[in-house]
Amino acid sequence: MQPLRPDRPTAIWPILGWVAFLLLPWNGDDPGFFAFAWIGQYGTVAGAPALIQGVALGRPWLLLLALPLLLAMPAAIGASSRRRGGSWLVAAGSLGLALLLVLALSIDLRGWTWQLPAEWFGPLPRRNAGFGAGAWIYGLAALMMVCCGLAARGACGGDTTVTCGLGLVVAVISLFVFYPLVRLGLSAVQTPRGVFAPELLWQRLIDPRIWSWRGIVPTTILLGLASAASSTLLAFAFALVTERSTLPMRRVLRTLSILPIITPPFVVGLAVILLMGRNGAVNRLLEWAFAIEPSRWIYGFQGVWFAQTLSFTPIAYLVLVGVVQGINPALEEAAQTLKASRARVFATITLPLALPGIANAFLIGFIESLADFGNPLLLGGDTEVLATSIYFAIVGARQDRGVAAVLGMILLAAMLTVFLIQRSMLANKAFVTIAGKGQTGIAAPLPGFVRVAAAGIALPWAALTIVIYAMILFGGFVENWGLNHAVTLRHYAGAFGLEWGPAGLRLKGQAWDSLLTTLRLALIAAPLTALIGLVTAYLLERQRFAGRRTFEVGTLIAGAVPGTVLGIAYILAFNNPPLELVQTGAIVVLSFIVRNMGPGVRAGSAGLAQIDRSLEEASITLRAGTMATLRLIVVPLMRPAIIAGLVYGFVTAMTTVSAVIFLVSPGIMLSTVYIVNLAEAGTYGMAIAYASVLIVLMLSVILGIEALVGERQIGRRDASVVAQGAA
Repeated sequence: MQPLRPDRPTAIWPILGWVAFLLLPWNGDDPGFFAFAWIGQYGTVAGAPALIQGVALGRPWLLLLALPLLLAMPAAIGASSRRRGGSWLVAAGSLGLALLLVLALSIDLRGWTWQLPAEWFGPLPRRNAGFGAGAWIYGLAALMMVCCGLAARGACGGDTTVTCGLGLVVAVISLFVFYPLVRLGLSAVQTPRGVFAPELLWQRLIDPRIWSWRGIVPTTILLGLASAASSTLLAFAFALVTERSTLPMRRVLRTLSILPIITPPFVVGLAVILLMGRNGAVNRLLEWAFAIEPSRWIYGFQGVWFAQTLSFTPIAYLVLVGVVQGINPALEEAAQTLKASRARVFATITLPLALPGIANAFLIGFIESLADFGNPLLLGGDTEVLATSIYFAIVGARQDRGVAAVLGMILLAAMLTVFLIQRSMLANKAFVTIAGKGQTGIAAPLPGFVRVAAAGIALPWAALTIVIYAMILFGGFVENWGLNHAVTLRHYAGAFGLEWGPAGLRLKGQAWDSLLTTLRLALIAAPLTALIGLVTAYLLERQRFAGRRTFEVGTLIAGAVPGTVLGIAYILAFNNPPLELVQTGAIVVLSFIVRNMGPGVRAGSAGLAQIDRSLEEASITLRAGTMATLRLIVVPLMRPAIIAGLVYGFVTAMTTVSAVIFLVSPGIMLSTVYIVNLAEAGTYGMAIAYASVLIVLMLSVILGIEALVGERQIGRRDASVVAQGAA
């Protein structure tokens, strides 16, 4: 019999479980684990590990947690055969997870949730803290023991790396996606006081305010279709101009088309208010030139559509520019060789090859519009969409979580439907481009009418983009936009002022706390988002295992959850023990990771789809393990996907508002929520000043990430070099 080798993946998890049981605080504390306040409370329930609580603090049930760790020790030290040791690890880890689940279901904020443990152990205090670092790490150790045990028994080809990665992603999706969504669904059949009343679900669903012609759902869908169509058209024009024309300023256009990505979407809406609001530059100009009285025409459907088009065109451009670049020039050259005109080449070769990308960009724009929260909040006026209706159902006069839950379920269903349509369109399509061969050729010139039409669409929009960003930069330097345009630094000084004192340089501005908090949490979330996204993509694209289809559906649902739905679900799920995370930085980071998991998976899948499997198979043939293959082959070739995951994770963490607006607290205030609060209070000068600082900061960090990670080198040759070599 082959012994179970006591390698690090097998032995480290029981050891980590013992550390959690013996040393770390089992219950959470308000300041958080890394504040280390629990060290001063080590002899109390607030800071004591499970062992001390079980022996000295009257909580003997916690001592049962040592049993799974004892069962795992023989397997961890390699004292049994590999298969038998794997069985012991599976049993030990499963028992540990089961004990954690029983504890989670047995104790809540008010004490015991059922009578039997109350009779055995006596009553608990009225206020019970949720799980702390000890419980979380113990649960992780138990989960990884199950995964290592399954690998030892032959699951996933006996690959520990794959089983552990699979177990980790399943745990993240189950705990931080499905569990909150289940709690959200339960709220839809409860009264505002939490009483079960299933008849309320139908009453809330048939509300005419939701389904009438100008109701919430039709307005949301119509806005999504309009924004998706306009952003896709503009993005395709930009892609043709920047990639298929000889326009001298095409590099500037490329920069302008990407710039809004690092801008919070609601900041674009805020700039639109400065430009076209009642006191905006356009209305003032019309009043001065034609005596037209200023109006509030920008507030409503048309204003949100305009702002969303500005915001989502860059996202569609990133999709379409890759599609235009990826069209094989050899096909166009072959058509030209057969005497086809430029117009015929474009109509029969270029455009059909770009249509899947155009459809994908349209669906992405539709999805983004459905989930958008900031622009409808600032510019919606009387126009109600699902995202803002959910928000006002929670913070408005009604404060009805049941109504918010029903609206959230409708929005989630719409998002899932569009995701499934998008996925079916891209199913069974191959995009392998990295297989050891170079690709040469010169793209066919655009027909004259296409070139003129693309430039006629892109150039005016680029000019408008420049004006919008001029508003963002200039608006922070004027005293009161629309009323007093005297130049001032008051807004920047009030937000980010510095002063020298006896202790040295001091951060005086009122925005520093929110900026530093956002930056810290975003830098924590970005690598975790990229890591989970890439691991999930690798499991989906390169591994075959039981339940793969279910796993794929789970990742699809995780990527489809809108921010407002996720925020409300987290409030409902993590506001009480055992998972008491509300008003902590941890819940904000988790919302960042889950909210951005879908794009991270798509970026990883796109990168893997371009890497021929034979490269990895060759590595495995040379007896390299999965971890070595990932480190030496996959990761270097996926540097663009890694950059995309890091950049997207950081940018969206810094700019998102829909989920975190429910999760912030006085101690955890984020930049986007702070800016929205300033805008709602009419403090546009400081809001714009803060936004401009945020944009510059994000641009600097993005350039730093690109410089640090680098670019993929695949040995692709330029056409001119090939021609010279052939000569």
